[in-house]
Order: sequence, then structure tokens, then C-alpha cells
Amino acid sequence: MRPLVLWTLERYKSRLTESSRSAEQNSTGSPACTTNQPSLCGEPVRDTAPTPRRCRRQLAAVPRSFPTTVDGAAASRFVAGRSLCMYPSSRHSLQQQAMASTAVGRSDGDVEKTRRKKGGFRTMPFILGNDICDRFATAGFGANMITYLTQQLHLPLVDASNLLTNFGGTSSLTPILGALAADSFAGRFWTIIAGSFFYQLGMLGLVVSALLPSLRPAPCSASAPASNHPSCRRASGWQLGVLYLSLLCTSLGSGGLRPCVVAFGTDQFDQEPPETEGKKMKQAGSAAAMAVAERKRRYFNLYFFMMGIAALLAVTVVVYIQDNVGWGWGFGIPAVAMFVSIVVFVVGYPLYVRIKPGGSPFTRLAQVAAAAFKKRKVAVPEDAGVLYQDKELDALISTNGRLLHTDQLTFLDRAAIVTPGDISASGQPDLWRLSTVHRVEELKSIVRLLPIWSAGILLTTAESHNGSFTIMQARTMDRHVAGHFQIPPATMSIFGTTAMLVALALYDRAFVPLARRVTGLRPGITYFQRMGIGLAISILGVATAALVETKRRAAAAEHGFLDDPAGVVPVSVFWLVPQFAIHGVAGAFSSVGHMEFLYDQAPESMRSTAAALFWLASSIGHYLGTVLVTVVQRATRGRGDWLQDNINRSRIDSYYWLVTCLMVLNLGYYIVCFHFYTMKPLEFAEEQDGHDKECELSSLEKNGTDAGGVV
Repeated sequence: MRPLVLWTLERYKSRLTESSRSAEQNSTGSPACTTNQPSLCGEPVRDTAPTPRRCRRQLAAVPRSFPTTVDGAAASRFVAGRSLCMYPSSRHSLQQQAMASTAVGRSDGDVEKTRRKKGGFRTMPFILGNDICDRFATAGFGANMITYLTQQLHLPLVDASNLLTNFGGTSSLTPILGALAADSFAGRFWTIIAGSFFYQLGMLGLVVSALLPSLRPAPCSASAPASNHPSCRRASGWQLGVLYLSLLCTSLGSGGLRPCVVAFGTDQFDQEPPETEGKKMKQAGSAAAMAVAERKRRYFNLYFFMMGIAALLAVTVVVYIQDNVGWGWGFGIPAVAMFVSIVVFVVGYPLYVRIKPGGSPFTRLAQVAAAAFKKRKVAVPEDAGVLYQDKELDALISTNGRLLHTDQLTFLDRAAIVTPGDISASGQPDLWRLSTVHRVEELKSIVRLLPIWSAGILLTTAESHNGSFTIMQARTMDRHVAGHFQIPPATMSIFGTTAMLVALALYDRAFVPLARRVTGLRPGITYFQRMGIGLAISILGVATAALVETKRRAAAAEHGFLDDPAGVVPVSVFWLVPQFAIHGVAGAFSSVGHMEFLYDQAPESMRSTAAALFWLASSIGHYLGTVLVTVVQRATRGRGDWLQDNINRSRIDSYYWLVTCLMVLNLGYYIVCFHFYTMKPLEFAEEQDGHDKECELSSLEKNGTDAGGVV
């Protein structure tokens, strides 16, 4: 497009030169100007032909002159787009102004140079560095928290497990608040800064509670578990209050970090410099969309991979320090890492692309629902073309293209029906009475993705007790690795993290090329298939956990440890490795696919909210895990006691089989939801022969064959 614009400008420049020469000849005795050549005589052109209807709207928007601060490239693009609907004289005058502006833009060029310095891969060390330190801190104090609660604060196993799952649920619920702030008024950068600050406060509170003896109960005798020994005193209300306040601060911090970091990273790629982006946009619109999708898919893989690296370091180094050095150092190191993450993120401030928030997305959704309800008795028109549209009103929330009308959830279309009183005398619509088609489709998109989004909830429920029950199992097993060295129970999660890292590394290198040969798709498989594979693999992980617990419990009974939960059962702790590894591989498929799905199918202006939905599924999954544990404990009390403090008398294997059955039902539910799902249709501008043409781009057909292919 740029060479075409330059060629057009040169062509008009040559015409101007010829015109000036002709004028000179006329002044030196050349033939006089004729009335059919008014432009050569310095007279204004008076066009008598009527303006074509298709051009009136564009002509009304043509400025009389370009501001002197506009860059040359923007002026050239404006001229190329507008001159097609102008008369020769109008084009001639506008081209002169464009060339003058181009000269100014080329001589200055500061705006263009500044834009080229922002965004891209140069920002990744700062963004991912921040999140690596954040995840290191989170995993560092969270991986072994069950041990701190039971051994240091003397809480019963079930109470400690429920406390952790509730804390995990709250930490995954607060991202909704963070996304609302980021998309509405604060922006993603400042929301990340605020979240990091609150997280730092929470970490400092944990460090203080671990260092001051007055903030934890007196140590118990080592002859019996803390929860069973009569001399053990449970943490007081004051001591638990400090713990709860610290955990609340970290939860608020997670609310600012989790929904914004991943979306802030993709913002840097959406705003690539013209040299890079221009080469891609020279392709057809569908091919360009596939290139963008490929770039973002790799970014999501990189994001989860780096988070796995941080968690791997935490569960090896930090957990070892907590078990062998002390809890003060064990909490202090993650707190220092969190401080470093804030510094690293702030240092990259000049390089970031910071997109302005487009207003509260929840307000827009509420406006559409209110308008549709007010017009519930109005008949929906058969022709969707009569529904209200306003490109200028939606410009800030549809920079990548407007959402097109769909035939699903047609009762919401009533919000876009124009009725008396909807539009004021000044031409401004009352948004609580009238919404554009784009805004109606935003709400439809959110409603359509909720069923598939909900399938990820039970996946979190299945994994929510890997940090509690599984660690307590590991404490009763033989943990010797070499000589007298024993692997800390909480460090067992490194096998799940390692498996996820290996799966992510091999996904692009091995799995995608192999799958591409079978499916013919550029990404190998769609994110729908990726989610489904992850859900299926997770079923195997829970079933494996049930089988291993059956073996461990049988060995405890065989060697007389049923009433001695502190005894070491002669079963190697490495029997737990398969279930961790399977869950890790499942996460590499389901978690990344889930995030890709939400980010692609959510409206453009709600990308922070889309990331928040990912964590909201995790939140509900943790709360559901708490409910499930409570229900099972009460239902089996006096009839086998599936869950009790004496893990050797418990029937955790039966609990795992129950979760396995629920996961099978969840997979069937996901397949049904996928069958009825409709992709969001998106309008994009495609250039053909110098003309802008509006085309429909469905981001992805469910079979993956659409050219749009955002997967």
C-alpha cells in the first residue's frame, strides 16, 4: 500500500510541475488560458455534477487542511483513502496539502521514531520478568503452606486444606475487580503496579508472622502430630487474624496482576512498528489474521513456560529453605523477589505500549441488557440491516474491527431497535435505551462463551488438593533419594511443573508439526481440541492418584501403620510422580487452550476481563473443591470417614474416584457445549486495488478450516 501511495503522490507532483510550466509559458506569450482549463488560470474549479451518494459521507468528513503536526505517512494514507471519492480539482488541492504535510513529517519524524521504540519483543524481559518474580513469590509461600498451617499454627488437616482452597479461590476471584479497574479507568500498567504493591504488603505480613514468636503458638512435642497431641495449642484468633490479613493483601495483589500481565504482554505485539506489521498486512486479510494468531499462540506458550520455570525454582529452592533453614527465610526470599519484580517492571516504563481504557465493559453490558428489557414487547425486525450502528461511537472499542450481527440470542437485538426518544436532538443516543449492533454482540459473545468457559471449573477442582492431600500422603512415604537426603514433601510438585515445561517445549517443536500433517491446520489443532485433550488427560491423572493411594494405604495396613500416621510407610514417594506428571501435561493443553479461547472469543475491549474469566474459573473451582470436601466429610462421617486427620484411616482413594467420575461427566458436558458453540464474526478492512473493502472474518471455524484461524 505504501509504494502505491508514494507512486500516486509522485504522479500528482509531476502533474503540478507540468501545470506550473504551462502557466509560465502562458505568461511569456504562450496561448492564452481557455475556459475549459480553469485550474491553469488560477481560477477555482466549479463542479456542476452531483456528488455520488456513496461519497457524500466521506466528503463531509474531509478536513479543509491538514494540521502541521500530522506525520507524512498519515497524510498520505488519508489522501489515498479519500481521493477516490473526490473530483479532480478536490483531489488536486488535497494532494498539494498532503505533500506539504509529508515534507513536514519527514523533516521532523519524532512521532514516528517514538512509536517505533515502543512495544514488541523488547518489552518481554520487563513484563515476563515481573511475572516470573511474582509467580516465584506465589509458589514459594503457597507450595508448602499446608505444612506451615499444620506444623506451625497447629490447624487440623481438613481446616488447613479448606483455608488454602478458600484462599486460592479468593485470589482467583479478585482478578474480576482488577480487570474492571484496568478496562474502565486505570489501564493495565497502573493496575499491575497497584497489584504488586498490595502483594508486597501481604508478603511482608507473612514474613513478620513467621519471625515473631508472639504471632504463632508455642511449638508442640515431636512425639505426636500437632492436631492430635494434647499439649498442642491451636493458633489464637489474633494470630490467625494477622495471617488472614496477609493472605487478603496477597489476594488483592493477585487481582491486579493476573488479569493484566498476560493482556499487557499481547498489547505489545498488537502495536508492532509499521515495518514489521506492514509486511504482514500486505498479505490477504485472512493470512494476516493467521499470522497474528500464530504470534499470540507462541506468546501464550512462552508465558506459561516462564511461569513454570518460576514455580520450579520456588518449589525446589524455597521449599527446601522452609523445611531445613526456617520459615522466616522461606517467606523472606519470595518477598525480596516480589520487590525485584516491581523494580524490573517500572524500569521498562518508557518502552511499553499503554492502551487507553475504553470505559467500563460491565456498564456497556448492563446498558444492552437494560435496553433490551425496556423494548421486550417490540418485534425484532427480520432485516438486521435496520438495527442501529454507529462507527464513531464504537471506534474506541473496535480498533481491530466491529462485531457483526449474529442470529443467536435475538431477544438482545431489541436493544439496537431505534424507537422514538432513543436519540436526542443533538443526535446522541441514550445508551440505556439504544445500543449499537457491536455492543449487543459484545454481550452475545460473553454469553456464548460461558458454557465452554465453565468446563474449566472442575479441572481446577480436581487439582485443588494436590497441594494438601497429596503433600500429606508424601509425608508418610519413603522420601529418601540418596543416602540421608530426603526430598521435601512439597517439592513433589516439581514433577508436575517439569512435565508441563517439557510438554510446552515439545508442543511447538514436535506436536504441532506432527498434528499439522494429520489435520492440515497451521497450528496443528484448534484451541477447542487443545482444551478437550487437556480435560481427557486430567481424568487419567485423578484416576492414577486413586490407584497410588490405594497402594499406599494397603502398605500402611500391612505394616501396622493404620493408627500411626506419623510413621513412614515402606512405599517410595516417587509413586506419586505419575499423577503429578499427568496433571502437568494436562495443564499444558487445557490451561493454554482455555486462555487462548477466552482471549480470542471475548470482545476486543474486554481482554483484561477475558483473562479475569480464566482466573474466575480457577476461583470457582477452588471453592467447589472446598464444598466437595465438606460435603464428603459430612456424608461419610461415621460411615467410613473418607477424610480425617489420620490419613492412614482415611479413604482418600474413594474421594479421588468420586472426582474421576465428575471429570468424565465434565468432559461429556464440554463436548456438547462445543457442538453448539458459534464463533464471533468480526469485520475487518481489506485493501484491494487501493480500495478499502469491508469483509467478514469469523475468527475461527470450529473445524479449523477458516482462513481466519485464530487458534
